[in-house]
Amino acid sequence: MSAPFYRYALFGDEMSLILAVVIGIGFGFFLERAGFGSAKKLVAQFYFTDMAVFKVMFSAIVTAMLGMFYLSWAGLLDLSMVFVAPTYWLPQLVGGLILGFGFIIGGYCPGTSLVAVSTGRLDALAFCGGVLGGIFAYGEVYPSIAGFVTSTSMGRVTLDSWLGVRLSLVVFAVVLVAVLGFWGATTVERKLARREGADAGALT
Repeated sequence: MSAPFYRYALFGDEMSLILAVVIGIGFGFFLERAGFGSAKKLVAQFYFTDMAVFKVMFSAIVTAMLGMFYLSWAGLLDLSMVFVAPTYWLPQLVGGLILGFGFIIGGYCPGTSLVAVSTGRLDALAFCGGVLGGIFAYGEVYPSIAGFVTSTSMGRVTLDSWLGVRLSLVVFAVVLVAVLGFWGATTVERKLARREGADAGALT
């Protein structure tokens, strides 16, 4: 095994921070180039008129998953040493719903809002102000909700261990879901595009 590099002490904290900055800048650059610095494009996925966010993010997840799976299979990556955040299913479910509502209302997620700020979008700047305000408010109320935040702990959970199946089966299932998801998203986009075209023709 030769990876993960940090866990095997192939570089230290300083290099990890440098790499984080470089990767973060690259990630932000490609998000902007994909058009994800625009609230209109991001929110369009919730109206099923432009599913680019779904397609790009799912593609990234599947690519990373396949890369890690085959690196592990080749003996180059120890998956047991890859950090997986502990699961607290109920508070994380509530947090996900709050994030989703914020995404719909504000038009950005935290990452894309920073990308949009870098291009001078004032709505994104206001959104980032809301994010900072939310972080501050969460810190203030945390002592009173700490019991809920740490409830329903499941520890380090992965789909294969949770379902009790082989990792390769999970990988195959996720790829299959991705293919079906891309097909479904494209089909919905085309139907809505034809409907909008027909409505526009009727108005003229």
